[in-house]
Amino acid sequence: MSSSHEKERPDFSHNEEVEPSPTEDNNNTLDDTQKPEYVREFTQKEMRGIRRRADLRLIPALGLMYGISLMDRKNVSNAAIAGMLDDLKLNTGYGYSTITLMFFVSYVIFQPAMTVLCRKIGPKVFLSSICIAWGAVIIGFGFVHDWRVMVPLRIILGTFEAGFFPGAVYLLSTWYTRCSILSALSGILAYGLMQLEGHGGLRGWRWIFVLEGILTCAVGIFAFIVLVKFPDQEVHSPSPLFLKQDEAKAVLERLNEDRGDTHVEPFSIVSFLKPAKEIEIWGFALLFFLTTTVSYSFAFFLPIVLRQNLKFSVAASQCLGSPPYVFSAFVMYAGSWAGDRYKKRALIIYVNSLISLIGLPIMAFHPSAAVKYFGIFIAVAGVNANIPAIMAYQANNIRGQWKRAFCSATLTAFGGIGGISGSLVFRSQDSPLYRPGIIACLVSTALGAVLTALLTLLFQHRNRKADRGEYVINDSSEFRYTI
Repeated sequence: MSSSHEKERPDFSHNEEVEPSPTEDNNNTLDDTQKPEYVREFTQKEMRGIRRRADLRLIPALGLMYGISLMDRKNVSNAAIAGMLDDLKLNTGYGYSTITLMFFVSYVIFQPAMTVLCRKIGPKVFLSSICIAWGAVIIGFGFVHDWRVMVPLRIILGTFEAGFFPGAVYLLSTWYTRCSILSALSGILAYGLMQLEGHGGLRGWRWIFVLEGILTCAVGIFAFIVLVKFPDQEVHSPSPLFLKQDEAKAVLERLNEDRGDTHVEPFSIVSFLKPAKEIEIWGFALLFFLTTTVSYSFAFFLPIVLRQNLKFSVAASQCLGSPPYVFSAFVMYAGSWAGDRYKKRALIIYVNSLISLIGLPIMAFHPSAAVKYFGIFIAVAGVNANIPAIMAYQANNIRGQWKRAFCSATLTAFGGIGGISGSLVFRSQDSPLYRPGIIACLVSTALGAVLTALLTLLFQHRNRKADRGEYVINDSSEFRYTI
């Protein structure tokens, strides 16, 4: 077919890569013998329909699971001020911090293996199964009478949840880049559940765990019904009521034109660990660690800070913990729009960091509770908006299937380490002002901005060398970093 009569091929991916990856100098690119044969060309309208079907099968399920996973991690702080601290004798010492941080021990350790398992088993079965499993564990939290019993349960929970985030990020990166946020209203949900105080012989904080655990299991069942496989798996074994084989092949071709990395090499430990020698991989991971340290510290302690520092009631502390997360969603979407519109990633991280750096000192030092809450509002918004910004920064600068898998594992593992450090930021002995913890958040946020600047300088230097033909980025002579 001549070029003058060739139908325009739409871009299926949602992410903004700097340039399409070439088919030369790239071992992961499909050659002529590997490229699938297509029944026909698809029009723009037909491809939009295919994309909508993919959206409907991926985004609701993964979005719900992501929201549930964050809600389940955050529910311990909501339960804390609803009576758990008193019932389990957690008001003094490091018991509460121990409960929160033990989740991340197994969460970090098992992430690399879980990413490989997701690829081997397939996301449909793997992700839905671990969601149901961690929901069952959370139900068990509601029947604990000694905080030391909750420690191994938190370790088991971390093991199951270790598979979700890297698996979900990996699955989305094989279809497109998309961030979904759903957990902002977890505090309001927790307050509503707390009103079941005394029903069925259980305290309100126990109902928080039991009912949110049941909800998690329900989401896992829903995910099993609607989730689909990786694009290359859909070509060989299409999911029921989803894409036809020629449509799945068309998706795979569009993605290959966009990135040149849809061909999956057989797994080997050498190919999986090969990216470990690249310094930018660890730069992304460290940046994510610094950000999640602050993010998790708010997730675990915000209701407690509102109760003890700002002197709000239990009901107000439960409900007022959610609006900052709702606001952060607007900041997040605004940053995503601006980043995609102007093809900028680092700049968005700088702006979000600045927002947090303004809010944290207000939270620490202003005498008025209302103004302190305003500081919390913008500090939470800035740090949480940086999480998808950093993920996009990394995703736009990575090529290769196993490299993506390794990077997803390292990014989320370091995010888990940030959870460990975040669980120790606001110590009970620093109550009620918690100024050492707020200063730690300030330092982490500032270091993240500095690290982003260093990565930007490195990428600019390599792009200039690649323009002169002196350097090849990500095994492609045409690839350039998105800055």
